[in-house]
Amino acid sequence: MSSLKNKNIIVTGASGGIGNSIVEKLYKNEANILATGTKIEKLEDLKKRFNNIKIIKFDISNHEKIEEFINNSTEALGGSLDCIINNAGITKDNLTIRMSLEEWTKVIEINLTSTFLMCKHSIKKMLKNKSGKIVNITSVVGHTGNVGQANYTASKAGIVAMSKSLAIEYAKKNININCISPGFIKTAMTDQIDETHKQGIIAKIPSNRLGNPEDIANAVAFLSSDQSDYINGETLHVNGGMYLG
Repeated sequence: MSSLKNKNIIVTGASGGIGNSIVEKLYKNEANILATGTKIEKLEDLKKRFNNIKIIKFDISNHEKIEEFINNSTEALGGSLDCIINNAGITKDNLTIRMSLEEWTKVIEINLTSTFLMCKHSIKKMLKNKSGKIVNITSVVGHTGNVGQANYTASKAGIVAMSKSLAIEYAKKNININCISPGFIKTAMTDQIDETHKQGIIAKIPSNRLGNPEDIANAVAFLSSDQSDYINGETLHVNGGMYLG
């Protein structure tokens, strides 16, 4: 996608499996990338693989520092911000009657509140450019619900609704805000699922397989590019037909 060439893009949660694939896809399309996450060793490994990307270790749960992080990241990218991929998130699963307030609050604060603040301060930069793209990574379970994930599903559903509101607010400013909702993707986390349970999940997917991180990265590249200029406030479902929203 030539329209990604020289675009200044921040990728959060870059040290995970999906984050790695997003960075690789954007790099191959000649974007200028700043990768962030909480594990400096993994970020340094990314920089070794893609030697001209920028890296900053940052924990998005540090709400008071998010504006400073966006300012520093934008400066590191050369002074402007074209796109941010909000991919970072956590899970703290438990059945509802066993879920502590701390488990509920932590997931909401990181997945939803942190994403809101990343969007807010990124939009301030994009308004100066008079254009921009935001891609928020949600989840299929934010649409379907899931046992033991009341906190996680609420946070991901909240991102979808929030993104629609932001899209309406800033569409006239040439800023597009969209979501990608992955289904079950083959990552280190899904590798830990019991094989019997995994086969049960696959049986519910019409494509009869788990997705690959590259499937999400391809969608990110599209929504980050000029090819998606007339798409706003939408959620692109990447789930092999598991959920048809």
